[in-house]
Amino acid sequence: MTENLKRTPLFDLMGGARAVGFSGWEMPVQFSGITLEHQAVRNSAGMFDISHMGAFTFKGNVLDQIQTLVPSDLSRLKPGQAQYTVLLNPEGGIIDDLIFYYQGGEGAQQSWVTIVNAATIDKDKDWMLNHLDLNQLEFEDLSPSKVLIAVQGPEAAGHVERILQKKLDRVKAFEHGDASYNGESVFVGRTGYTGEDGFELLCSKEVGRSLWTALIESGVVPCGLGARDTLRLEAAMGLYGQDMNDSISPLEAGLGWLVHLDKGDFIGRSVLESQKSQGVTKRLIGLQLKGRHIARHDYKVMNAGVEVGIVTSGTLSPTLGYPVALAYVPTELAKIGTVLEVEIRGKLYPATVVKKPFYKSAQRI
Repeated sequence: MTENLKRTPLFDLMGGARAVGFSGWEMPVQFSGITLEHQAVRNSAGMFDISHMGAFTFKGNVLDQIQTLVPSDLSRLKPGQAQYTVLLNPEGGIIDDLIFYYQGGEGAQQSWVTIVNAATIDKDKDWMLNHLDLNQLEFEDLSPSKVLIAVQGPEAAGHVERILQKKLDRVKAFEHGDASYNGESVFVGRTGYTGEDGFELLCSKEVGRSLWTALIESGVVPCGLGARDTLRLEAAMGLYGQDMNDSISPLEAGLGWLVHLDKGDFIGRSVLESQKSQGVTKRLIGLQLKGRHIARHDYKVMNAGVEVGIVTSGTLSPTLGYPVALAYVPTELAKIGTVLEVEIRGKLYPATVVKKPFYKSAQRI
């Protein structure tokens, strides 16, 4: 690996994993194999070292300020709840997708945590600090000092509860709480990026290393970036930098449910209001192909011999057994059932617009 790639505090515990460079980090792409790891998450429990992602805390008069950064109404959150949302620029483009966790407190006593993507830590931090009044709140970047572990799958809760020795049934999806391990606090969020039930555990480096070892001993399967990508794609969860970016709005990216125009002003609001009233010209769609012809990132989407769009993500779904993809096409071609074509190595293959997500777990709470 290139010497300037960073490593997480858990890297030396990844024995046997094949590593790759990802967003400036040396990360495991697979341990036992992508398909085996994928199936472990779908059928039992798998875990991911996601310590490369960023974590920020906010304390003080927080809500009124962060409300202006996102289109979602964070005032709806009660203590212990979380909101997936997006940071927007003035053009309505997505700076990053992230999760805000409201820990509680009123007025100047509020406490919040947010988890951001690894590739955008510095960008997000600069954007926030340039738009927040630091006289009214305390901002801390926990990214260099913590470990973040995602435990995902239908059996994830059982493993996490046994190791933390705490019942977590009262913590529902997109809620969070605290536990202790080896005498230290562990932030426990019932969130994830796989389409399954699961938890994301934020803690110190020392506790994280102990937790990783304990989870393996408990039978949780270590997983790499390969399975993380196939799992999130089956669940039609966008990857920042591929399926969304600074020039794509949440309405175009299929994230209209994050836009609450009944709240106050926020950056990019006028653009989204215009798109809402006039409609968008392109949309992110789901495509299903036949056989084993996989529509990869940047492949052309065609209609009647004319290029009409671009594939942003694609794979052969391990769960469904056929290729699926996400792509942007003109709104008039986004109707479910529309048959388009994808150019794969110089040949055109039929691709049908289907409903997203491609896979939905019956066990997710």
